[in-house]
Amino acid sequence: MLQNNSINNGFPIHVAIVPDGNRRWAKDRGLRPWEGHEAGAQNTEKLLLKALSTGVKCVSLWGSSVENLTKRPFLEKKELLRIYEEYFTKLITSADIHDNQVKINFIGKWEQQFPGSLKKIMHECISVTKDYSKHVLNFFLAYSGDDEMLDVIKNIAKDNLSAQSITKETVKKYLMTKDLPVVDYLIRTGGEPHLSAGFMMWDIANAQLFFSDKYYPDFDENELEIALKDYAQRGKRYGK
Repeated sequence: MLQNNSINNGFPIHVAIVPDGNRRWAKDRGLRPWEGHEAGAQNTEKLLLKALSTGVKCVSLWGSSVENLTKRPFLEKKELLRIYEEYFTKLITSADIHDNQVKINFIGKWEQQFPGSLKKIMHECISVTKDYSKHVLNFFLAYSGDDEMLDVIKNIAKDNLSAQSITKETVKKYLMTKDLPVVDYLIRTGGEPHLSAGFMMWDIANAQLFFSDKYYPDFDENELEIALKDYAQRGKRYGK
């Protein structure tokens, strides 16, 4: 488990990204929705390399909520799953993943939602990177923070814990993210400065927030660098 550490050359240890705007990016260009998702996946590869090069230890990306998978048109869902399959297959043999010792996690209820062929690929990603500890890459798939917190409460009740024994550490132990450090910096693209579906609500309680007007496919390495420098500047101000 990576630990939070305020000394990281001014950069955050754990960055979470809500990659909003893929569909609107595609619509503005007269493209089909999944072509925006494809462009977003390609951008993710570039952003990951940039994050690794700046010393960020842990990156979390919200790939899809439960609602994304149940309420969107069938063809869009089918194409989104295809994109996941192609992208995660590449990660299995990616030199960037193995050279940088990036551990890959998938967080959410994807086991219940995804087809067997995709789950097999995801389990292989987990298996081939399970012993890495230098960096962590988390994909939140079929994930809702609201559902996660409800599950935490239900599971604590099921275990018959006394009210007096429940601490912040207890709650963390029951989260899907129990092995991750809390989030230092939450970045949301797409020009809509709000949070959604309780994304990592426990872990972002004290995070710094950054909202970009760029749609996710346009939030490139330079935009990420701007965001990270902004975080570093905030740190300097807080230190005064």
